[in-house]
Amino acid sequence: MPPPVTAQLDLDLVPEPLIPREPHTIGIVGSGWIVRECHLPAYLAAGLNVGAIASRTRANAEEVAQRFGIPKVHDDWRELAADAAIDVLDIAFPPDQQLAIVEHAVRHNQNLRAILAQKPLAPDASTATEIVRLCREADIVLGVNQNMRYDRSIRALHTLLERGYLGTPLSAQVTMHARVHWMPYAATYERLALLIMSVHHLDAFRYLFGEPERIIASVRRDHELARPHTDGMAVYVLEYADEFRAIAIDNCLTTTDQGIEWRVEGTRGLARGTIGWPDYPWGSPSTIDFTTDLQPGYWFQPRWEERWFPDAFIGTMGELIRAAEDGVPPPISGEDNLKTMALVDAAYASARTGAAVAVANSDELEEVEA
Repeated sequence: MPPPVTAQLDLDLVPEPLIPREPHTIGIVGSGWIVRECHLPAYLAAGLNVGAIASRTRANAEEVAQRFGIPKVHDDWRELAADAAIDVLDIAFPPDQQLAIVEHAVRHNQNLRAILAQKPLAPDASTATEIVRLCREADIVLGVNQNMRYDRSIRALHTLLERGYLGTPLSAQVTMHARVHWMPYAATYERLALLIMSVHHLDAFRYLFGEPERIIASVRRDHELARPHTDGMAVYVLEYADEFRAIAIDNCLTTTDQGIEWRVEGTRGLARGTIGWPDYPWGSPSTIDFTTDLQPGYWFQPRWEERWFPDAFIGTMGELIRAAEDGVPPPISGEDNLKTMALVDAAYASARTGAAVAVANSDELEEVEA
């Protein structure tokens, strides 16, 4: 029989109800898999109002609109972005196309209050900075869809760290084994693994542990991809001032035994977990197990039904709308995301030079001796 529970197990897993205080109309740019299987199921579950959709191909947008009861289909994204009935714009287009969409929207839609952009926000930190500038000058709240922050196991871990159950963090690890068949939009990209996949883990490390001093990265190419590219797999270490280290292996080449695991060691305990993504569309909830000296020798194993995809997308859009209503930056603001994009750029600089790279701020990358 386990000993009496002394640690709190309400691990901040469920956000407050995401019911808008005011009427809002979301317009979605894109009708691909991420919209069909994540954005729209999450928004409908949360009772959010989606009023219009547009895509590269109108027939695809019409099919999605019929499936989810969206009343208006626009001929193209320019028409939707300028629609005065839309006050929240949800962009689900490739990162190299988001700047043009944001630029058009802020110029042609005076009623726009908020934009949710996909991650990565842009192909590089410089382009991301321009997107942030445009929204700031137009007084539009910008959020970036860094949805791993809203995965249940990551939220639970964040709560453990805030409550001190693990003590002072010593090290963190993420290991991803998943065969990534690179998205069609990335057919001309040189940047792949770090930009498209590691951006999740780099942002999650920042969310959990704050800003690192520098990063050391190593990459290899995808052996099945003939065209020129930089990285099909990435390994990196984030170094912090207090000697804390966050380490990730993002193996995008694995075809068997796929999964994502994480582990955090502290002076008072240990937490470990899984992210239930690679087995999609069947899916599984993420998990967390932890032990703490508050109750020595006992492993807590809270569980839940919600999954990263699509349930985390309630958090990204819900937090954005509430931030717009309150006139404050969302937790996943564009300004905050520039620090994640700076880490991506720094990782590529490290992989290219073989040196550690210090990340001073979002627009200054300094190479230092390894």
